[in-house]
Amino acid sequence: MKETVHTDAAPAAVGAYSQATTNGDLVFTAGQIPLTPDGDLLDDASIADQTEQALDNLVAVLDEAGAEPADVLKTTVFLADIDDFDEMNETYAGYFEESPPARSAVQAGALPKGAGVEIEAVAVVE
Repeated sequence: MKETVHTDAAPAAVGAYSQATTNGDLVFTAGQIPLTPDGDLLDDASIADQTEQALDNLVAVLDEAGAEPADVLKTTVFLADIDDFDEMNETYAGYFEESPPARSAVQAGALPKGAGVEIEAVAVVE
């Protein structure tokens, strides 16, 4: 049975989607961008800072769903510019220090609200 996940510790969905959905075994997050829970977009910040905010949002959504970074099976990272990969990767690595999840990283044509990075995840619920 599908359940939607919502937390005030991450930005609210800005469209016809949920922050995440779960069936109690797996959680699928929506893509998280560098938008603070208060609605401030960090689009002019460095990719490292944007990545940190996107991952902080992701962790908050996972927490609400009963998961944590160690439970993440797969992430997808969308970058506005693939040349930002190394800077994103350095920040990203700090969130998944042991047994990092599988990951895809791609350059997207454009990201919501002009963000430089967007990150989504699939995790197991413990």
